[in-house]
Amino acid sequence: MTTTIDISVSDVATVEGIRTHFPALTRLHNGFPVAYFDGPGGTQVPRPVVDAMDDYLFNHNANTHWRYPTSEETDTLITRSREALASFLNGRPDEIVFGQNMTTLTFHLARALGREWGKGDEIVITELDHHGNVAPWKALEKDRGVTVRMVKMRTEDGRLDWSDLEAAITPRTKLLAIGAASNALGTVTDVQRAARLARAVGARVFVDAVHYSPHFLVDVGEMDADFVGCSAYKFYGPHIGVLWGKRAVIESLDAPRLEPAPQESPERLETGTQNHEGIVGAAAAVDFLASLSASHRHTSRREALKSTFHTVHARGEMLLAKLWNSLAEIDGLTLYGPKPGTPRTPTLSFTLRGHSTDDVADALAKGGVFVSNGDFYAATIVERLGLVPGGLVRVGCSCYTSEEEVDRLLDGVRALVT
Repeated sequence: MTTTIDISVSDVATVEGIRTHFPALTRLHNGFPVAYFDGPGGTQVPRPVVDAMDDYLFNHNANTHWRYPTSEETDTLITRSREALASFLNGRPDEIVFGQNMTTLTFHLARALGREWGKGDEIVITELDHHGNVAPWKALEKDRGVTVRMVKMRTEDGRLDWSDLEAAITPRTKLLAIGAASNALGTVTDVQRAARLARAVGARVFVDAVHYSPHFLVDVGEMDADFVGCSAYKFYGPHIGVLWGKRAVIESLDAPRLEPAPQESPERLETGTQNHEGIVGAAAAVDFLASLSASHRHTSRREALKSTFHTVHARGEMLLAKLWNSLAEIDGLTLYGPKPGTPRTPTLSFTLRGHSTDDVADALAKGGVFVSNGDFYAATIVERLGLVPGGLVRVGCSCYTSEEEVDRLLDGVRALVT
């Protein structure tokens, strides 16, 4: 079975080396090489991840828990995948839940948690969040009669209003559902500080780390959460959701499930036959990231990931500063969210006076620069900024983003105002 990825140190010493593992980067559009700045909506996938998925489907494809070789191999690969994602999140393999996507997993978790709550109980969410961490909890208002309180963001800098959070959390709070980073503005929120407020009143904590996890190495213990969610397709893997949860909490939940299905964690929260090739691909994405560390052959997966994330984060900060400072000089362009040098991801959003966000995205795409625009399911942010219906133009840097691509994007935006 394919279980390792071999990438030499010389391949990963530079961004150019990393880029060789992404076939998508060879694509041309209108004669221009494509620059993918759409990573916050989904990154490109390196060849080793696809190879691992191909290997599973061609050589090991079966359903689980039966007494023949390919089924046993599937069981082994899923176990190894839980181990890989446990390293990625610094949890335990028996606490790693897989699902169709993070939104589906959150709805499922909300239904399970909601069976314990009713009228008078409260859930605290924030305006900074993707609605995948809003709608599942709002649904419990209708289903269970709970009250959902939404904490405001500061429109001047795209950060959480901490005084509003402190006021929102009360002895009636049963859950704080909070994003670690905003997929629209790049804002990084201190979830440890928020968790302390929730713990003080005995509330549970759910952290949406979907946008955070591609840029910062998650440590579920440091976050002091009960549940942390992420999506493999945001960190160079396939479209699959991953949920970490404390084993004791998972096994205490009255989760909707089939009676014959396993009751133990983590399978207690997994419904039906899973996307086995996606699970294998998610683990391969983690191993790919670990393999970018020069020391990956001589240290643990977790330590290798720390090295990779340290380097990629530093590169992202450099690219973000260049983007922000250069865009800020363009007449009629407005930037939103925290400035460089403050806690944030290398994702920024802007609008350009006299141009709709559709126009900006279309113009950039003609030159092979792919950006996303709209509300990115972070609809409350767009509403608070007064940017309905057009939304924002969003630019995100990934591990394969080069300075030359940043220059091309800047030239493309400048061309719109000349």
